[in-house]
Amino acid sequence: MTRVSMAELVQQVQQDNDFQKLADAIPYSRTIGMKVQGVGDELLFHLPRNPDNIGNPLLPAIHGGVIGGFMELAAALQLLIKNQPVTMPKVIDFSLDYLRAGKDRDTWAECQVWRQGNRVANVAITAWQTRRDSPIATARAHFLLQSGD
Repeated sequence: MTRVSMAELVQQVQQDNDFQKLADAIPYSRTIGMKVQGVGDELLFHLPRNPDNIGNPLLPAIHGGVIGGFMELAAALQLLIKNQPVTMPKVIDFSLDYLRAGKDRDTWAECQVWRQGNRVANVAITAWQTRRDSPIATARAHFLLQSGD
């Protein structure tokens, strides 16, 4: 199998409108079962129900680290697909607010990107399960889009 660069993969994904191909290239995304789809001009991120993602079997509830990782990865993929940096964006900081338990069911996330300068992007992420207006978590992330080289 031929290795392709991140830039080539992003370009191919955009041409084919097959955003899942990019998510599948990231091991953590495959581990948690993350899905990505285009809805109009927006991206919608999906974390299907998966017993392996459960952290508290008594509730049962999705592990908080899985929710955080899903949201952080959603933000990075959003930047890769929409802002086209050459390399995977690097997290500067990530602040997550858990609003309610992430029950053992499908979870979705959406991102809003605000750019600040040429090298830093600010992203707001919202995750929900049954209703978009009833989020289970919100997050804010700052990413470095390119190195200082």
